Amino acid sequence: MTAALTERAVSDARVRSVAVEDIRQALAAVLDPELDEPITDLGFVRSIEVTRAADGTEVTVHLRLPTSFCSPNFAYLMASDSKDAIAPLPGVVRVVVELDDHHDSALINAGLAADAGYRGTFGHEAEDSLDGLRLMFRRKAHTAAMERCLTEQLRTDPALTEANVGTAQLGDLPAGRTKDALVRRRMALGLPTEPAAVVLVDHDGRPYPAEQVPMALRRARSTRISIDGNAHFCRGLLRTRYEGSGADQTDRPEGAEAADHHHLLPFTVKETHP
Repeated sequence: MTAALTERAVSDARVRSVAVEDIRQALAAVLDPELDEPITDLGFVRSIEVTRAADGTEVTVHLRLPTSFCSPNFAYLMASDSKDAIAPLPGVVRVVVELDDHHDSALINAGLAADAGYRGTFGHEAEDSLDGLRLMFRRKAHTAAMERCLTEQLRTDPALTEANVGTAQLGDLPAGRTKDALVRRRMALGLPTEPAAVVLVDHDGRPYPAEQVPMALRRARSTRISIDGNAHFCRGLLRTRYEGSGADQTDRPEGAEAADHHHLLPFTVKETHP
């Protein structure tokens, strides 16, 4: 086999190694920063196109959001993370991620195409760095994960009360999805994950004094309810805005309650896209 044929065979193998399902799996690692759920579960991935080029695979992804006025920094973060998640896949040589039907679509898409970065895309409007934004929502996600685990404990152990839940340790939590989600969020923040680590801690990993535990748990519950409620509401908005998008949504995201535990108030969305 000549060198040219060998090079072509290698290239063909690299191209065949990437499929639409590979792209979707990579995108499952991209979270909506406010809702703490994968964009694939939320139905935000509108389409994935994989095409073969002479030098590898070209991938084009279109994203959609529940409304045209979703926060531009959240929208940019998800689109940018999507591009970063796909680019390292074997054989991928070009990635285009475009956000559809958003009031800042043109600006965001141009910035992504030019690899301009967050500040390069939004200029003086980019008040905060993406790192700061990520940290804020990672902390919220961790707070909600703590509350889910502790509320689960309170429901299953009648002897446990809000007053003494502040001494619960990771090793006390039963194995399962809820605990796994908490451990991953602690790892993302650099917090301890050994069995003796206290579950209910502040953003710096410090346990609360006994007298502050009930209020800390209530604040954590408020954060969790806000995240879960917003996620369910956004799912409904997306289904209203885009006919058939419900088929792309997953009803039981990691660590969250079942969708039928929530009830949406009636609402009307005027703009509809087929």
